[in-house]
Amino acid sequence: MSNISGILKSIRDIMWQDTGLNGDAQRLEQLGWMLFLKIFSDKDLELELMDSKYKSPIPKQFQWIRQKGNWAGDDEGITGEELQKFVDNHLFPALRNINPAPGGTGNLSAGQAGRRALIVREVFEGNNNYMKSGINIRKVLNKLNEIDFNIAKDRHAFGELYETMLKELQSAGKSGEFYTPRAITQFITDIINPQQGEKILDPACGTGGFLTCAIEHLKKKANNVAALKALQDNVIGWEYKPLPYLLATTNLILHDIEVPNIRFGDALDQPLSNYTEKNRVNVIIANPPFGGIVANNNENNFPQAYRTKESADLFLILMIHLLKHGGRAGIVLPDGSLTGDGVKQRVRERLLTECNLHTIIRLPNSVFKPYATVATNLLFFEKGKSTKDVWYYQHKYPEGVKSYSKTNSLKLEELDPIKTWWKKRTESEVSWKVTIDAIIERGYDLDIKNPNSVVEESEETSNEILFRIDVEQNKIHDLVGKLKKLLATE
Repeated sequence: MSNISGILKSIRDIMWQDTGLNGDAQRLEQLGWMLFLKIFSDKDLELELMDSKYKSPIPKQFQWIRQKGNWAGDDEGITGEELQKFVDNHLFPALRNINPAPGGTGNLSAGQAGRRALIVREVFEGNNNYMKSGINIRKVLNKLNEIDFNIAKDRHAFGELYETMLKELQSAGKSGEFYTPRAITQFITDIINPQQGEKILDPACGTGGFLTCAIEHLKKKANNVAALKALQDNVIGWEYKPLPYLLATTNLILHDIEVPNIRFGDALDQPLSNYTEKNRVNVIIANPPFGGIVANNNENNFPQAYRTKESADLFLILMIHLLKHGGRAGIVLPDGSLTGDGVKQRVRERLLTECNLHTIIRLPNSVFKPYATVATNLLFFEKGKSTKDVWYYQHKYPEGVKSYSKTNSLKLEELDPIKTWWKKRTESEVSWKVTIDAIIERGYDLDIKNPNSVVEESEETSNEILFRIDVEQNKIHDLVGKLKKLLATE
C-alpha cells in the first residue's frame, strides 16, 4: 500500500511553493479538481475492465492514464509552460464542454452515463486551476500517480485522510460553512436509521458528510449487488457552490459510488410547488445553511406567509414539503430558528402541525467553531402526525472541557448517553418534556430552557462574544456596500 499520508504531505509542500495559491481553501480547491480527475479516471479504468462496452465520457487525450505520452499519467510527460498551457487552454475548456449524453454506456443506464458526464462538466465549470508553475503541477501529478484508487486499501486509506482534509475547512474562512462535524452527521444518521430502498436526501449537502454516513450505514445492511447499486440512486444530495460540490462528489466516489447522485444547483431557486410527489423522499438528514441571506430573491419562490431572507427558515419549509407522508428527518438548526415572531412563528407552527417534532437535542455554542459560535440544535421529526409533546435533551461539555475547538472537537462517544436515554426517556437534569399546549401558549416558541437544571448553563465566553460581534459587523459592512452600489446605479 502507498504511503498516502506522506504523499499528501509532499503535495502540500509543493503547493505552498506555488505563487498562484493563497490560503487553505484555495489549495484544497486546487487539489480537489486534480484528485477528482485522478479518482474519476481510475474508476473509468475499472469500469472498462469490467465491461468492454463502457466508454469514458472524457475524451482520451484528457484522461488521466498511466501510459507514455499522457499529460498526467506519464511521470516523464510534459511539464513547465507546456503543461501550464495545456491545463489552462485545453484541459479545462474541453471538460467544461463535455457532452452530458455520451454514446456507448455499457452496463450503465443512459441516465447514469449521462449523469457521469454531467458531473465532470459541472466540476470543471465551477472550479479553477490556480497554480502558476507547470513544474509544480508536474510534481503534484507525479505524487498522485503513486496512488491507485482501484486498490481498495489505497482508496480506503485515502478516504480516511480525505475526511481529515475536509475537517480543516473549519478554519478555512467562509469555506468552513460546508463542513459538519462528523460526530453530528454520524449521530443523526444512527438515530434516523435509514433503510434499504428508502430515498435519502440532503438538500444542502456541503462536502457530503451526511451522504457518506448514510452510504456506509446502508452498506452494512446490503446483502446483494442490487442493494449496493441502489445506493447510487437512493442517496441524493443537492449543493449550489462549486467547491463543496466538487469535494462531495469526490467523497462519494471514494465511498464506492460510481455515479454520485448529487445535483449542482440551489435547492431554493424554484417555486415550492415545482417539487411534487415524485420529488419526495423518505428521509432527510441535513445541516441547512443558517445565518445567511438567500440570493436572487429566492424567498419569492415560497408562499407569502413564509417569505423570509433567513436561509435556515426557508430550508425548513422546503424539507417539510419534501418529506413523504411518514417520512422522517434529523436536521441541525440554530437557536434563532426556534424563536421569533412573524414568519419565524408561522414556520414553527407549520412544523408542529404537519409533523411530529418529538425530540430536540440542544448543543453548546462551540460545536461548529470556528466559523460559527451560535448555539445549535438537532431536531428530529416525522411527517404525517401533529406534535403532542417535545422531548428536550441538553448535551453538556465533558468534565474539564469549557469549550470545543479545532483541536478538541465534539466526539461521537460523547453522545452515547443520548442514545441510551433515547430508548427509555425520563426527565432529569439534562432532559425534559414540554406539551404542545405549553408551546402554543408560548406562541410556538421552542427555545425552552431546562426547568430541571440545577446549574445554569454557562454563557458565551468573551472571545465568543467578540467573534460573533465581528461576524455581524462584517455582514453589515457587506450589506452597506451592496446598498451603495444599488444607489449608485439609480
